[in-house]
Amino acid sequence: MRTQFNSIDEYIAEFPADVREMLETIRFTITENAPNAEECINYGMPTFKLEGNLVHFAAYKKHLGFYPGASGVSTFENDLKKFVTSKGAIQFPLDQELPLKLIAKIVKFRVKENLEKAALKKMAKKKK
Repeated sequence: MRTQFNSIDEYIAEFPADVREMLETIRFTITENAPNAEECINYGMPTFKLEGNLVHFAAYKKHLGFYPGASGVSTFENDLKKFVTSKGAIQFPLDQELPLKLIAKIVKFRVKENLEKAALKKMAKKKK
């Protein structure tokens, strides 16, 4: 599989139909919950940016990786108990239905977090 992509569409096109469908579903869920976020490829994977990195996602042999950062994982740790997680990553098995409501909650949380951080930075600059 290639490792260099120019767009999320190019990335998704590399996978079999069933995985493409899951990738498009997670992409749609992110877009619905972060409509002002910009799509790009970052770290070789689909990324959404809004005042900085918002979330990333990627497909692997047996799971989809979802990367909402450390705060996105720790804030929802009780909801994520049935998934493999690490500091900033969540693994959604390919043989299970995506938890779209949970993904939506995490994305909304990250949007709020990024916008609040950006507002604080702007206020700090004005004070200087």
